[in-house]
Amino acid sequence: MVEDLSTRHELVGSLFKLLSTQKDLERYRLSAEQVEFFHEYGYLKDIRMLTESQVDVLREELSELIDPAHPGHHLFYEYHSNESADPNRAIFHALGAWRIMPGFHDLLWNPAFTVPASQLLGGAVRFWHDQLFCKPAHHGGVVAWHQDYSYWTRTKPLAHLTCWIGLDDSTRDNGCVHYIPGSHRWPDLPKTGLTGDMDAIQTVLTDEQKEKFKPVAIELKKGECSFHHPRMIHGSYENNTERPRRGTVINAILDGVMSNSDEPLLTDIGTQERSVSDEQSLTDEIIPKGEKLGGKLFPLLFDPSAALKE
Repeated sequence: MVEDLSTRHELVGSLFKLLSTQKDLERYRLSAEQVEFFHEYGYLKDIRMLTESQVDVLREELSELIDPAHPGHHLFYEYHSNESADPNRAIFHALGAWRIMPGFHDLLWNPAFTVPASQLLGGAVRFWHDQLFCKPAHHGGVVAWHQDYSYWTRTKPLAHLTCWIGLDDSTRDNGCVHYIPGSHRWPDLPKTGLTGDMDAIQTVLTDEQKEKFKPVAIELKKGECSFHHPRMIHGSYENNTERPRRGTVINAILDGVMSNSDEPLLTDIGTQERSVSDEQSLTDEIIPKGEKLGGKLFPLLFDPSAALKE
């Protein structure tokens, strides 16, 4: 029987360490220039998140999680062995790895994530949900242009943050993420599909937005990450190389974000179809409309006002 690690709101292994000194805290803090860049353009890249050994552990865990017969499979919120709309392409996408594997669980409390996330959100960091995105060699599929918050309007106010972490070198050739700088200032756009037509979003853009639609490739070394705003338009192209492009995503919220729905919050969070669930998960996901997120599935990860205090 696989333990549901969502009941453990603390480190369960030794892969990461919490802050213990002021020096530790300063080590992970973003500069004022980095924070300013994020607010101006809607993203920030080239942030070291993982060591080589930490990447290796997460890769090993990922190789187990990809197996649909894994005994913890029922703990995923969603699991798509191939979510590509193109039968000749493939993209593995799953949500909920933190509930199953100790490395992905403890990654959420990694100060290399929580400290910058607190700066960019402007306060205490609470967990929203995680994701795995894997594009195999030779025939990896696209993730079409989209805004994350288009799928997250079941929560409010908009005070969310995404951290995309590379488990491989991520390049133009193997399908790295691309951003549209400044698009975080655009209004909420309709959903036009996550893995279908790469350019479907063009049908809902104004002429002015189309003129400003100038993608920037976010190439990263393995273990590096990028942060982006929930309204940032982003997507990624095919992987035609001889190596995979694997990544994991942490989606966080500012503590105090509330439910905007009386339905389970993590149902259909990334797509139009829920692949895996159990009755207890559905119950755990329900936060009545108007109440702040918390409890088993939405733990507080970092409070800067309490950092380093006994």
